[in-house]
Amino acid sequence: MNKKLIIILVLLSAYSSLFAFAEESENPGAIKGAVEWESFQINAAVSMDLAANGIRLPAGRTQAETLLKSHYLNLIQGGLLGLQIDSSSTLSDLINRRELSLTDLEALSLRADSVAAALTPDMKKISSSHTISMTQISSVLLKHSRPSAVTRILNPVSTANYTGIVIIATEELPVHGMRSSALAIPCLFPKIWDSEMNLIYERNMLEIGNTTMVHYSSSQNIFQRNPSGLTPELQKIAGERPLRIFARGVFGIKPTDLIIERSDALLILSSEENRRLLTQGKVVFVMDDSVLRYEFNGE
Repeated sequence: MNKKLIIILVLLSAYSSLFAFAEESENPGAIKGAVEWESFQINAAVSMDLAANGIRLPAGRTQAETLLKSHYLNLIQGGLLGLQIDSSSTLSDLINRRELSLTDLEALSLRADSVAAALTPDMKKISSSHTISMTQISSVLLKHSRPSAVTRILNPVSTANYTGIVIIATEELPVHGMRSSALAIPCLFPKIWDSEMNLIYERNMLEIGNTTMVHYSSSQNIFQRNPSGLTPELQKIAGERPLRIFARGVFGIKPTDLIIERSDALLILSSEENRRLLTQGKVVFVMDDSVLRYEFNGE
C-alpha cells in the first residue's frame, strides 16, 4: 500500500469520526411526557439546546421559540401514536388504516394548552410545557350521528335508580378465552360485557355531545368518608348513589374491556334511568395505580 493511499484512508477515517461526533453532540430537541388517565390528559415538556441549534441570545429569541414549536410538533407524535384507543388499536393503527391522518394528528397537537416558552436559569436551553386533553381526541374519533340503543331486557329485575356506575378492576382478572390473568388497562373506548358475553356498553351508545366514555380512577378515590365514598371529583361524574360492581374478567386483544356478572348487568339494563347512565358516560373504571400513568420521552 503506497503512502498516498494511506494518507487518504487516514483522512477519510478522521472525517468519519468527526462527522459521527457532530451527529452525537447535536441535540435539536428533547421531550419528556406522560399519559395521565385519571386526569384524562397528556402532559409534555419540550426543551431545546440553543447552542446546538446555532442560536444566540438575545437576537435569536424569536427564532428559538419558533424552532421549539416545530420540535414539539415532531416529538409529541411519539407520545400520541402509542395511545390505546380500544382493545385492538392505538392511534398509530388508525393512521396506518387511514382512519386518521397525520394532519389530524398535528391539529390535535396544536390544540394543546401551552405555557409560554422560557429560558433555563443558565440561559443554555429553552423549554415549554403542553397539555392535551384526551377528551379532544375522543371527540375527533366519535363518528356516529345517532347513538345506538342500550339493550333492553324482556324480564327486568327490581333495581334502584343509581347516579353512576363504578366498576372495580384493581386486581389481575381472568382473560376471557385464555388460561391467563391480567391487569385491566385504560383506553379511550373500552367495552363492558356481561358474564354471558352480551355486549352492555360500547362507544356508539354515547349521546351526541358526550365525548368521554369512561373515567378512570385509583382505588383510594372510592373509599372516602362520605355517603357516596367518592372524592368530590368523582361525585361530579358518578353522583352520590353510585352502583358499585366488581369486574369478573377482562376481554380484548389488549385487556381494556371489562366483564361483569350478568346479575350486575341486569341492575343497569332493567331501569331506563340506569341505562341512561351509560349513554351519558357516567361510568368510572377503578384500576391499579400502575396502569393509570405511563411516561414517554424522545429526541
